[in-house]
Amino acid sequence: MTAPFFQKSIITFFLGISLIGCKQNNNTSKTDELEALNPIETPNGMVWVEGKTFIQGAKSGDSYAMPREKPAHEVTVDGFFMDITEVTNKQFKAFADATGYVTVAERPIDWEIMKKDLPEGTPKPADSVLQPGSLIFNKNVNAVASMSNYSQWWTWKIGANWKHPEGPNSTIDNKDNYPVVHIAYEDALAYCKWANRRLPTEAEWEAAAQGSSENQIYTWGNNPEVLNEKANTWQGLFPIKNESKDGFELIAPVKSYPPNSIGIYDMLGNVWEMTSDLFNVNYYNELGTSKPIVNPKGAREAFNPSNPYQKERVIKGGSFLCHASYCASFRISARMGMSPDSGSDHTGFRTVVTKKMLKN
Repeated sequence: MTAPFFQKSIITFFLGISLIGCKQNNNTSKTDELEALNPIETPNGMVWVEGKTFIQGAKSGDSYAMPREKPAHEVTVDGFFMDITEVTNKQFKAFADATGYVTVAERPIDWEIMKKDLPEGTPKPADSVLQPGSLIFNKNVNAVASMSNYSQWWTWKIGANWKHPEGPNSTIDNKDNYPVVHIAYEDALAYCKWANRRLPTEAEWEAAAQGSSENQIYTWGNNPEVLNEKANTWQGLFPIKNESKDGFELIAPVKSYPPNSIGIYDMLGNVWEMTSDLFNVNYYNELGTSKPIVNPKGAREAFNPSNPYQKERVIKGGSFLCHASYCASFRISARMGMSPDSGSDHTGFRTVVTKKMLKN
């Protein structure tokens, strides 16, 4: 689970193009012929996700489904390419080195800007707190008074950023193939612009997670008994006892678990993944469900009563902190909100690109 409000307290089967006429005797369109003659090569590290119609949202029989995942509804998305892994430290470093980009977690904090997104009258924290940093999971929690108070297991760590994921004395040396973390929405967009990519919509993300299926709870099917074999999640008593039965205490290198049916890794567990959709807890209830919704781009307005001062974005897939006793977000339909300027040690992203984008 992310903790954007806690941080503020202290600081995008229908790739088919309907072409009428322009058909040869063999029923192949001129566009198809041109694409066959000039095929677009799959970008390195990506996979083609076929356009499809599938069920988005809570699946029948999913006892963990939350109200914001309901009702389930048919969605149609066009085809696209998606990264087979989350963006890694090595990939993000290439971007930062090429552009000199400085992430949100590395920049000085401007209280005059920050307070505009806080309740009126919020007192200014001490200058010693208003320092560049990010949220990290507190591994030393021995007991919690209430599971509703997630500030008990989150720590604002000055000096924590993508280069130093656990604080200023940590590094990403020998961790090229780990997902980059402590990335804010703005940082992900900057990477996407440099790489000629974009973030997936929530519908595209779910389409990719489903793989060759249309209506399953997990990326591997509907069997929760194989969770530890298939995804990096929490085992034990959250958040005070981590048994690490899957071999990883916290974050894991990409490709540490089997891919889904179309070759995409780690869409459940490990790190939450950003999408371009605004997070609105009422969005699904406001949709019409009489026919498939084509290429939805999410809610028009953000709304989260738990964090009313921020325009949160949807994140998907859960993380290494997810457990059945708490968020149980290791499911395709699970959705949470993330403040655009937030980062943490269990949130990352992956990118998508369309054929049209590659042609431009």
